Amino acid sequence: MAQEPGAKPLVRRGEESSRGPTELSDLATLKALAQPRRQRMLQHLTVHGPATSATLARALGLNTGATSYHLRELARYGFVEEVDRPAEAGGHGRERWWRAVPGDRRFPPRSRQSPEMRLVMDELNHHAYAADLELFEQMQMQMQAQRQLRTRGVDGEVGEADPWVDAFPYSRGSIRLTLPELRAFFEEYIALLNRYKRPEADTPPGARTVLTRFLAFPAPDTAPDIAPANRPAPHDRPGSDPS
Repeated sequence: MAQEPGAKPLVRRGEESSRGPTELSDLATLKALAQPRRQRMLQHLTVHGPATSATLARALGLNTGATSYHLRELARYGFVEEVDRPAEAGGHGRERWWRAVPGDRRFPPRSRQSPEMRLVMDELNHHAYAADLELFEQMQMQMQAQRQLRTRGVDGEVGEADPWVDAFPYSRGSIRLTLPELRAFFEEYIALLNRYKRPEADTPPGARTVLTRFLAFPAPDTAPDIAPANRPAPHDRPGSDPS
């Protein structure tokens, strides 16, 4: 699992410094990251940008004491950091603002994970995948609602639809690779992400945070004797499927 390439301690918004991949092999660090509430907080900071503990508490239905504690723990392991209060933000200057620290973070291959680490990684991935799917479906529903409830002008004309309503590209495919080729494929994917990374100051108007996810795994060696019930045939599924 790799995340956004990135930076480290107290910085101003938009100030980034490139770093190479970092392997997270310390069990305490992985346990800190696997905590479900912390994953939700990291997702919120990634999607919506810097926030205070009070903002996170309201957004996630937690109390400020809990969010403050989890933020300190995330900061302890380098996943979040304090930033200057955004100029456009209200409130007072004593508020502590936090952002998710970007970084190319990777985990040890399963063959090098201890049994305890595998349990932690399974829990982390379970919550991460579920959160990704929930957010994806939430955004699709939100865009659909916006399309159905487009605002009308004073002359009764239907307003323009949100151009981001079609911003859900995806692809399903299969390729035959050796293990070294699969590793190279993954590194090329990370390099492609890095090509489109840029400081906030260089981001053009109209840009939005776009969440990207990469998942690849070997197909089963043998086909099951009986196809699972209620599973649609490949040609019935949406999206590209270049087999």
